Amino acid sequence: MKRIEAIIRPSKLEDVRRLLSHPWISAMTVSEVRGAGRQKGHAELYRGAEYVIDLIPKLKLEIVLPDPLVDRVVADLESWLRTGRIGDGKIFVEPLDDAVRVRTGERGEDAL
Repeated sequence: MKRIEAIIRPSKLEDVRRLLSHPWISAMTVSEVRGAGRQKGHAELYRGAEYVIDLIPKLKLEIVLPDPLVDRVVADLESWLRTGRIGDGKIFVEPLDDAVRVRTGERGEDAL
């Protein structure tokens, strides 16, 4: 099993949810996060005053999948999220040793 963690633009969430609504993806977790990569923030003008926004709002998407599905989902995410502009996000893939469904006690891929 592997965990895919993707940092994405908030505007892309609904597209990703629609595109990942396949029977082989049973669940995903979405968290609101803030961060700064190459964007390094930006300045905004509000009521005549300039404000520097150092941390940009993003969403963190987490999906746990069996190994055979990982390459396909990562490739799909990469193509769906790419706009060609700074701030498109990052995708991380990590090995996952075990998973437990607390309600039933199922372990491993059965817990997904």
